Amino acid sequence: MQAKRRRPFAATLALLPTWIAAIFVYIGTMVWSVRLSFTDSTIFPSSNYVGFAQYAKLFKNARWLASLENVLIFGVLYVGGCLTLGFVLAAALDRKVRFESMFRTIFLYPYAMSFVVTGLIWQWMLNPTFGIQATVRALGWQSFVFDWIVNRDMAIYTVVFAGVWQGAGLVMVIALSGMRGIGEEQWKAAQIDGIPVWRIYVSIILPQLGPALAASGMLLSMGVIKTYDLIVAQTGGGPGYSTEVPAKFIMDNLFERQNLGLASAGATVLVLSVVMAVAPFRYALHMRARRRGAH
Repeated sequence: MQAKRRRPFAATLALLPTWIAAIFVYIGTMVWSVRLSFTDSTIFPSSNYVGFAQYAKLFKNARWLASLENVLIFGVLYVGGCLTLGFVLAAALDRKVRFESMFRTIFLYPYAMSFVVTGLIWQWMLNPTFGIQATVRALGWQSFVFDWIVNRDMAIYTVVFAGVWQGAGLVMVIALSGMRGIGEEQWKAAQIDGIPVWRIYVSIILPQLGPALAASGMLLSMGVIKTYDLIVAQTGGGPGYSTEVPAKFIMDNLFERQNLGLASAGATVLVLSVVMAVAPFRYALHMRARRRGAH
């Protein structure tokens, strides 16, 4: 009995460093950032309380508003593109093609790269001087133009290309594992009814992959909020601030402009955005598990 009573205490003692790190490192730093967002801190932290002045200044900043618009465009197209392309690639590999392992490795390999490497690769590819445009013109098509990366209106879409190229492999693996878990009986029944293959995937397979694709979308969405290194490596936030994102705005104000209060306000807005994005998803999972437990 004494041994059984000691085990919970031993487990609690072993987890104590983790709890301390969670409380003081993660929660503590978030609380400290929120506190600084209500002060006029510049290079060094200040205790001079200014209320919501930093937030008012933040949402009057044209660069911050542009960064919010850019991250919204990038997020919607990035998550949607990854889910769509990942599902299509998974469906293609699910047909038991030859050299499936090789193709699976090729499609997943970009996900193993850092966003810095991805950004540099696509920067080189899209550079008008020696990228795709220069290559096509060298082949004889002199009027060919593909200068999106230096076009203020189109630059953000080049970042989407790079992000989808890297992230689609993750969705492919998750979707493919879900497809392989679907019984052959459904396939046989659908084929007997004469349903085309594409219709089977869209009408039968896709609805059953809802939880897996939802989890993939959540993982990708979390990456959208903290997008920084891809932007810095590929476009540097330009031309102008046409590809500026909140994380880069915060880092620039923190280290280059020495505006700690404004950077903390931006970071607080990002944290609240993450909470607002995750909370409904977690609540839905909780209610779903609760309903299953009731049955």
